Amino acid sequence: MTRADKLFASIVNNPKDVRFEDLDKVLKSHGFSRRNPKGGSSHYTYFHPKLTDILTIPKNKPIKAIFVKEAISAIDRIERGEE
Repeated sequence: MTRADKLFASIVNNPKDVRFEDLDKVLKSHGFSRRNPKGGSSHYTYFHPKLTDILTIPKNKPIKAIFVKEAISAIDRIERGEE
């Protein structure tokens, strides 16, 4: 099991206490690209070529669980081959 896999497993087990840097690493390791915020926003945009959805994650500490659960759901859809 790689570090990214262990980090993903720990995020799945506890989505309420996740740092932005950890979620960023997991999303990038699963093939997501990140677009930095513009115009004073604190929300980063993640997209994946296999998904039509776009994830928007705020860089607040800690990240709210709803954003983490959306990211977990998107990763699960990629692993299952859904669009």
